[in-house]
Amino acid sequence: MARPASVAATQELNPYRWLILFGLITAAVLEILDTTIVNVALPQMAGSLGATAEEIGWVSTGYILSNVIVLPLTAWLSSRFGRRRYLSYSILIFVAASFFCGTSGSLGALVFWRIIQGAGGAALLSTAQATLREVFPPGEQGMVQAIYMLGIIAAPTLGPTLGGVITDNYSWSWVFFINLPIGLVSFFVVSAFLEDSKFSMRTKTVDWGGIALLATGLGALQYVFEEGNSKSWFEDSRIVVLTAVAAIALPLFVFWQLSKRNVTPIVNLHVLRNRDLSAALVLFVALGFGLYGGVFLYPMFAENVLHLSPTITGMALLPGGIATGVAAIMCGRIANPVSPLVDARLLITIGLAMFTSSLVLLGRLPSTANADSAMLALLLRGFGLGMLFIPINLAAFANLKGAEIAQGAAMLNLCRQLGGSFGIAVLSSFVTHSTAVSRAGLSACIYAGNTAFQQRFQSLTHLFAMRGFSAQQSESVAYSIINRQLGNQSTTLAFNSGFILIAIVSLVASPLVLILRKPNARPIVVEAH
Repeated sequence: MARPASVAATQELNPYRWLILFGLITAAVLEILDTTIVNVALPQMAGSLGATAEEIGWVSTGYILSNVIVLPLTAWLSSRFGRRRYLSYSILIFVAASFFCGTSGSLGALVFWRIIQGAGGAALLSTAQATLREVFPPGEQGMVQAIYMLGIIAAPTLGPTLGGVITDNYSWSWVFFINLPIGLVSFFVVSAFLEDSKFSMRTKTVDWGGIALLATGLGALQYVFEEGNSKSWFEDSRIVVLTAVAAIALPLFVFWQLSKRNVTPIVNLHVLRNRDLSAALVLFVALGFGLYGGVFLYPMFAENVLHLSPTITGMALLPGGIATGVAAIMCGRIANPVSPLVDARLLITIGLAMFTSSLVLLGRLPSTANADSAMLALLLRGFGLGMLFIPINLAAFANLKGAEIAQGAAMLNLCRQLGGSFGIAVLSSFVTHSTAVSRAGLSACIYAGNTAFQQRFQSLTHLFAMRGFSAQQSESVAYSIINRQLGNQSTTLAFNSGFILIAIVSLVASPLVLILRKPNARPIVVEAH
């Protein structure tokens, strides 16, 4: 016999669920934060460890590689070893690896511990999110998911801020050491108050073939995303080989997981029959593209073109992070899955409009802009992201039940991460190419017959001649200044185009909102136990 969720949930509510939320969200924020906070400290690490720019890049690449490989396995790992044990040990692995990262005296040691850290961090996202879906009743899901997603969305934005402060005032080791006290508190809360999921299934057999195909395919794909631009993409034989490996391994993995001969698949791909989840997965790829792509582009633009310090650049992103928090909490209250006040699809549409508008504004920033010039755009971007992630997240889980929740959480976080990796890879190549194209176009305007060029050149030449420079020196300095301005303008145009590209990707994905079903305001019914 079935009873309303409000009745059944009252008997099964964990009295420590808000403590559990605190423990899980702190762990999740640490995991996301470590994806972006390290990037600011990479130059300092390279100088300390005697590494080249390409070598030190593996500090980020190694972390993301292992994280992406383990993410889709988290539902199976949680079921096999028990949710409390898996989460607790994952937090311990993350904290221990953070300590050894901070004490590493060589590049090899640092990269190794970053790989271990990334593997441990995977559970801090998907397993934590699935746990919240089970621990909290339907009536509290809107607010709980808003608080959780607030950390997920805000952490990439706050990472450069915190990384800039640490880099400017302390050594790079503290980028990792700050994880220790927070991680240990999270470990204590989770291990003391969390219970195992009632949907766990302890299997005796392991799908080693599926694990091998998944690790090979995702590992190869992530490497291509991370290293493709620096290696000129398919001009490098390793990128060609790994692209082929990913193109073969991933379809084989899908075939094997769906095969009737595979009685213990590690990933339940049948859950993709749920149209809400499938649409949300594609939207999360686009949002990952925009979230991480924006956090990647703006600091580069601010530091390389506007010549702002890492601290000022990070502080410029802070108001947008606050706006994200305000929007997330608001959406969590009005898009409650039990009694929604507003159709989640309307919130998503408004969020998309705000997000794309912010990108258009960023795409029009001149090379003479300052931190205040981007304030409105960054605020719109932050508010728009808060209105996108929460409703999409709630819609994705609306019709998932039991073990499907953990599987859906793993896929959503994987798509967000892959979307971010793909976005950074595409945008880095796009900006490099656009800079060269813009420079070639602007350089074509520098010739003797161009009136604007002649006026600018003669004005500069006269200025330096008045300061005592010889005629030859005046012309040389004038050419140098014009060339520098040319380069600055070319880079500005390239970054402008990059922001517009993110807007286009968001608009292309927007029709998927129509696939999402209208929220059902009726009480959710669960089976009594």
